[in-house]
Amino acid sequence: MRALRHRMADDKCYCRPRRIVLVRHGESEGNVDAKKYCHIADPKIRLTEAGTVQAQRCGQIIREIIGKEVGEGGEGWRVFFYVSPYMRTLSTLKEIGKAFEKQQIEGVREEPRIREQDFGNFQEHDQMQAVKDIRERFGRFFYRFPEGESVADVFDRVTSFLESLWRDIEHQRLSCTKSKEMNLVIISHGTTMRVFLMRWFRWTTEQFENLINPLECEVRVMQLGDGGEYSLLVHHTQEELQQWGLSPDMILDQEFRKTATRGEYSEEWPWSGTQFFDHFNETEAGGGNDERDGDNGAAQENTNGESTDAQTPLDMLALEESADGDREPDFPNPASR
Repeated sequence: MRALRHRMADDKCYCRPRRIVLVRHGESEGNVDAKKYCHIADPKIRLTEAGTVQAQRCGQIIREIIGKEVGEGGEGWRVFFYVSPYMRTLSTLKEIGKAFEKQQIEGVREEPRIREQDFGNFQEHDQMQAVKDIRERFGRFFYRFPEGESVADVFDRVTSFLESLWRDIEHQRLSCTKSKEMNLVIISHGTTMRVFLMRWFRWTTEQFENLINPLECEVRVMQLGDGGEYSLLVHHTQEELQQWGLSPDMILDQEFRKTATRGEYSEEWPWSGTQFFDHFNETEAGGGNDERDGDNGAAQENTNGESTDAQTPLDMLALEESADGDREPDFPNPASR
């Protein structure tokens, strides 16, 4: 049964990208000297020399990640780039691109919706530091910078971008086939990368607050697992995810996704609903047994008093994205510095 589900998943996901590689831009002038933002518009902040070298090395790393599975020749794979329109991300793209041959690059699309969080226009250095102190007290996700954005605003536009990305995949605009593996490389910014992962994996605002911002030109590789779900743990290790600020529950979910068939639910994932209530105690008065509430019980007794496993969503395969229920498809279907 498991093999059948994997085969069906393979038939459905052959046109989906093998990997989605998120990349933060290289070291910029603003990373070295925050006062640059006082007289240079954020979109015009450039890479430093060190940032240029970082981007070149990042291109080699991405090339090695792809080539180690399908060969360095590039006959069986392609890359497609999405890039923020800021100067530092465009420069990072240019340097990363030097690691690839022309025929290996399927295309490039400039995408304003994955730009940096807007911190306002020209910034007054001392005032900005005071504002950031207020943000720490208010909360990073919901605090909106004067004349700028909150992370919640970034979440909204990243959601819109994902809807467009899904349509590109659904209509096969990226020319992905069984014989030509596609790899998406999204070059953006630290906050945008974290929001992208949050939106994709349905993380909460509280979980977002604990995430660590990626370093310059650091990558996050989402790769298809055996059953057709994307997981960070196909390429990365649990230790890396811990360093990024993922909780044990979040890491457990990534482990589940490595082998899960698309449409399956992880019963171990606690952030799917019940955590919002305080009356679903695992051991309630008179209960005595450690079991889930109501219909989600792992086992129930039949009329003969015997224990029988209850059917769970893990035994079911959603053949269409529209049948995924309250779980969105990997690409949401349209229905920091």
